[in-house]
Amino acid sequence: MPVKPKIRVIVVDDSALVRSLLAEIINRQPDMECVGTANDPLIAREMIRERNPDVITLDVEMPRMDGIDFLERLMRLRPMPVVMVSTLTQRGAEVTIRALELGAVDFVAKPRVGLASGINALADEIVEKIRIAAASHVHRIVAKAAARAAASAHAAAAAGSASAAPAPPLGRISTEKLIAIGASTGGTEAIKEVLLPMPADAPAIVITQHMPPGFTTSFAARLDSLCRISVKEAENGERILPGHAYIAPGGMQFRIARSGANYVAVVDDGPPVNRHKPSVEVLFKSVAAAAGPNAYGIMLTGMGNDGAAAMREMKDAGAYNYVQDESTCVVFGMPREAIAHGAADEVLPLPQITPALLARLRSSTERLHHRI
Repeated sequence: MPVKPKIRVIVVDDSALVRSLLAEIINRQPDMECVGTANDPLIAREMIRERNPDVITLDVEMPRMDGIDFLERLMRLRPMPVVMVSTLTQRGAEVTIRALELGAVDFVAKPRVGLASGINALADEIVEKIRIAAASHVHRIVAKAAARAAASAHAAAAAGSASAAPAPPLGRISTEKLIAIGASTGGTEAIKEVLLPMPADAPAIVITQHMPPGFTTSFAARLDSLCRISVKEAENGERILPGHAYIAPGGMQFRIARSGANYVAVVDDGPPVNRHKPSVEVLFKSVAAAAGPNAYGIMLTGMGNDGAAAMREMKDAGAYNYVQDESTCVVFGMPREAIAHGAADEVLPLPQITPALLARLRSSTERLHHRI
C-alpha cells in the first residue's frame, strides 16, 4: 500500500518564537512537515513558488505587507488552503473575519500573554485545522466566491447603488416560524450567503457557528452591516424576534426556550458537546423541542458530526431541513452526517438554499391567506 505523502506546511509569522514553535508542533506529527518558515509575506511568496506547500499558516498582522493584503493576492493568483494565526484583540478579530471572507479556511487565536505555553496548549487545535485545511476544497470555493463577488459588483453598478435590490417582504407570516443554522469550517462565508438575501421581515434566525470567544462579536457586527435583518450576538434571556438573527457567543452554549407565545435565548457556560462550545447539537435540540413544525433547519459546511443527530430530531418534530451539498462546501463533514442521519428534506448548492426557503415561506403565507 503506497505511503500517503505528508502535508507540506509553510509558516509565515513575524515572530521568530511563533515560527519555531509552530514548526516544532508540525514536525512532531507523523503526517505533516514544515517545509519552510518566513518572517514576512515577500519572502513567503518566493518560498511558496519554490516549495509548493499544501497549507500555509499566516499571521494576520505583519510588517512590510499585512497578512490581509498578502492573502488577497494569494487567493487571486494561487488559491490554496490558509490557516490564519490571529491575536485575541478586537482588531485581530475584525481582520480575521475579513481573512475568512477572502478565503482563509480557518484560524487559530494565539494568546496575548504566555505565548510559548499558550501555543503549545493549542497544538492539537493547530494540527487538526491544518489537516482539515489540507483536505478542504479551497480552489473551487475561492473561484466561486470571486465569481459571485464580481457578479454582485456588476449588478450593483448596473443598479447604480451599492446594495442589491431588496428581497420583497414575506408579508403576513406567523411569528412562531424560526430558522436555525449550524456551521463550522467555512461557515462564516456560507452564513453570510444565507443571510444576505433575507428580507427585513424574515422569521427569527438562530445560529451556531463554531468560533472561540472574542470573534463572534466581530462576526455579528460584520453581518449586521451587510444584511437587511439585524444581526447580533445572542444574550441570555432576550426575546427572539422576527427580522433578527442571533449568533451563539464563542465559548458559550446557546439554545432557545419558550416563554408563553415567545421564544427566548438561553446562553450559559455549559460543558462542551461533541467537543464544541457553542455546539450545533445544543441549539438544534432546543429548536426541535421549542419550535417543532414551525422550524426550518439549515446545516452548512463544517468538519465532524456536530448537530446531525439533533437535526434528525428537528425533522422528527416536524421541521423542514435544508443541507448544503458537497460541491459548495469547504468541508463536507457536518452536512454529510446530517444526510446520513436522515435529517435532510433537501440537499442544495449554497446559493439555492435561501431562495428555496423563502419560496417555501411565501407558499405557507399564501395558504394562510386562503384559509382566512
